[in-house]
Amino acid sequence: MFNRMFNSKNPNQGKEERVLCVCSAGLLRSPTVAAVMWEMGYNTRAAGIDSGHALIPVDEVLVHWADSFVVMDIEIGETLRLKFPNETQGKPIYNYSLPDCYERNHPELIHFARQRTENRKDYELLQEESPT
Repeated sequence: MFNRMFNSKNPNQGKEERVLCVCSAGLLRSPTVAAVMWEMGYNTRAAGIDSGHALIPVDEVLVHWADSFVVMDIEIGETLRLKFPNETQGKPIYNYSLPDCYERNHPELIHFARQRTENRKDYELLQEESPT
């Protein structure tokens, strides 16, 4: 784990903002959003919050790596904060409110991902929205 944690902040990754995109299983919505954001100049990864179903589950190293997070719904954002309270503290979490009804790379999903990324600040979850 030490090597992974150390490598997560490797300066040779570039200066782009590192965004972890998170959906339930990390298979459809978050990889699509991550690809759109990558095309827009962000350094992105995709993962799933449900460790029982996720191909790449969110873990401490990915959360440490990220400068910010894009979640597909408010419940995922709340779960992320509950599972990783110290690692998410002070990092913005953006709720894109994208329902789990799209195939990967669906044109409508791509459209909404681009639109929400262009107006990302409008989708930020405030710290006080998180359950205590």
